[in-house]
Amino acid sequence: MNSENEWLETDGLGGFASGTVSAPRSRRYHALLMRTVGSPAHRFVLVNGMDVHVRTPDNSYALSSQRYQPGVVAPDGSTRLESFERAPWPTWTFRLPCGRAVRQELCVPHGRAATVLTWTIEGDPAGCTLTVRPFLSGRNPHALQHENNAFRFATETSNRALIWRPYDGVPAIAISATGAYTHAPTWYRHFFYEAEHKRGLDDTEDLASPGTFALDFVAGEAVLLFTSPENEDELVAFGAETPREVAARWRAAELKRREALGSALHRAADAYIVRRGAGRTIIAGYPWFTDWGRDTFIALRGLCLATGRLDDARAILLEWAGLVSEGMLPNYFPDGGAVPEYNSVDASLWYIVAVWDYLAACKAVRRRIIRKDLERLHAAVDAILTGYARGTRFGIHADEDGLLFAGQHGVQLTWMDAKVGDWVVTPRIGKPVEVQALWINALRIGTEFNPAWRKLADLAQTSFNRRFWNAENDNLYDIIDVEFQPDRVDGSLRPNQIFAVGGLPFLLLGRERASSVVRAVEQELLTPLGLRTLSPVDPNYQPRYVGGVRERDGAYHQGTAWPWLIGPFVEAWLRVNGATAENMVEARRRFLEPLHAHLEVAGLGHVSEIADAEAPHTPRGCPFQAWSLGELIRIESLLA
Repeated sequence: MNSENEWLETDGLGGFASGTVSAPRSRRYHALLMRTVGSPAHRFVLVNGMDVHVRTPDNSYALSSQRYQPGVVAPDGSTRLESFERAPWPTWTFRLPCGRAVRQELCVPHGRAATVLTWTIEGDPAGCTLTVRPFLSGRNPHALQHENNAFRFATETSNRALIWRPYDGVPAIAISATGAYTHAPTWYRHFFYEAEHKRGLDDTEDLASPGTFALDFVAGEAVLLFTSPENEDELVAFGAETPREVAARWRAAELKRREALGSALHRAADAYIVRRGAGRTIIAGYPWFTDWGRDTFIALRGLCLATGRLDDARAILLEWAGLVSEGMLPNYFPDGGAVPEYNSVDASLWYIVAVWDYLAACKAVRRRIIRKDLERLHAAVDAILTGYARGTRFGIHADEDGLLFAGQHGVQLTWMDAKVGDWVVTPRIGKPVEVQALWINALRIGTEFNPAWRKLADLAQTSFNRRFWNAENDNLYDIIDVEFQPDRVDGSLRPNQIFAVGGLPFLLLGRERASSVVRAVEQELLTPLGLRTLSPVDPNYQPRYVGGVRERDGAYHQGTAWPWLIGPFVEAWLRVNGATAENMVEARRRFLEPLHAHLEVAGLGHVSEIADAEAPHTPRGCPFQAWSLGELIRIESLLA
């Protein structure tokens, strides 16, 4: 059991709880209660962690561990961890020196900002008690808290619940427990977050602790509930029931809901689909991403369509349909609910692909689409194509050859979007190959709704085949007309060319050229955890994603492997080799089995954002990534 592996519990609103299996919290994002306010992009960390001790008739033993600066771990609870289970929710079993076992379970119920913690003790509970001291903040998840005089330790009561209001403008924290509370306010100083230290970021924090809860096991399991109700009425209702009643009701409903989701992969997919306003959206990844346009539409095909969640797909597509501006959809909603940023050339095109796949999925199961929905989706598709054809932000426009030009110095518009200050690490001004694949696919899809797009689609297709083929290397250029210079090309071998063959509805190359592209990508870019972003023979190649912000962002798209790219690659591989039963078995064995093995490390049950380009291909970046999991599920459905 790797103590650094991470677990995740989500609330369907954008909030979550997360941590490591047995080691102390290692990230600023690890918390027992993190909630959203208004939108998935506006989060608050409320309950960061807790110290837990169990007292038996013979002694007192810790069930928790914290890491403090400089390198001190205390108490020693992780040394007593006997086992960890992640289903149906995170469950730890601690073995005490006296022979007793204590079972700790943590559940986040769907649709509310709350965490249910329960403890049961093996054998005779007489004389056994549990002491819990929670650590609170009330901060932005990307920030850190330090000791200050503004934090409010004062306690309010509401029936059986205790309430803290840590700062102005921060949601209230309500705690209910099967035991007595002792007010003993203090600051715990210098918590050390090792993962932040490795990332070259601020790594030390102080947390406020208002007091302790003493819970006994005589009447049943010990229960502690953390919640942050949306309004005062909910707060009153929460305190009206006993903690055991609330815990039993919430856990029973959540267990039934999770069982109905089906497979472990389907349950993992559920974590990313959250509420935005009256609709739905997809969180790009936990713990630090919110909902991003590009990620949402790529991930939707696996997380929603391949899992049969057509109602969620509909809600997401309709929610985003109203956000089209000058032909563009937002790529990013800044934290705190600020004005969205339209800094992406491909997000809108991925939306059109998602609409096409949604309609195809509905047709496959004979699901009726109401006329109003269809008209709204068609209008969004047409508005995107019209905006791009005429020209929109950042120089995006259809050029004379029908291909899509995009670019502005200092702005990163494609998915290869790493930027440090004014340094755009992989500038792709011009006509990037995957953008053309998306553009031509979008035009083909648009033609099905409006025949007026056929002429431009045909022109772009002809130009693509004429201008992108790199005859010297038998593959496709990554960019043409680079940096506003006609006929200047970038021949870097990157995975972007795979989208001309796989991952999109329409194939752009003939069989011979398509086979050559797949062969080149397989030989130089394929790893067990996805495709490298640059050939190892390229002088700019970076084998490891390590170091501070500048070093890591400098490697982000310069070799680092991306698991989500295995989806378009496998689809392309099957297209050129034939989707025979034998080839499908081989594809599952060669390309998907390593990803299934990866489900047991890093973000447990999920797929990481990235991995080192070289063996042992250490998982890096975000441990719970929507499009990585989505593409695994999508390809699984194709191979079924």
